[in-house]
Amino acid sequence: MLFRQASLPQIADGRVKLAYRRWKRPTVKEGGTLKTRAGLLSIDSVKVIRASAITESSAKRAGFSSRADLLAELEGRDGELYEIRFHRLGDDPRIALRNSARLSADDIAELGKRLARLDAASSRGPWTTQVLRLIEKHPERRAVELAQLVDYDKPSFKINVRRLKNLGLTESLEIGYRLSPHGREFLKATAKAK
Repeated sequence: MLFRQASLPQIADGRVKLAYRRWKRPTVKEGGTLKTRAGLLSIDSVKVIRASAITESSAKRAGFSSRADLLAELEGRDGELYEIRFHRLGDDPRIALRNSARLSADDIAELGKRLARLDAASSRGPWTTQVLRLIEKHPERRAVELAQLVDYDKPSFKINVRRLKNLGLTESLEIGYRLSPHGREFLKATAKAK
């Protein structure tokens, strides 16, 4: 579940705790958590509603200036209308991980194992080191351009980068990506080991 850039500060400071989405099937579930750029969110409820249930007040609590703006955002999207209630639990745990540039030998070995599992599960074969090196060489480059350099379609490329981000190795920027301190240290350590 993605949020508009304009809503992120309001989510981070607790003013926005409500969202509306049209989905064929929900991408979050009650009791689950969601990592976002505004922090780690706890999903309190997910329920199907009618558009008539959205009020001016609820639209504003979802970060929109009016009910009309919210409905315009949802217009033309397929699926049932869901109301999602959430609250911020704290910072995204990936932030502390990616900023950690001190890796022990055990940390490096564990990351190596996790990357090897990602490589083994891929129909493309090994990709993790290739994508890390690509991001290292081309920081702040658009995802579509990076994907073309390694003959990926953009959605598959972004999913793989998200997997690396979940391990603290990359970070998303306004445009493109870069290696995190954690990722740079991991690549440096593995290069020395070769």
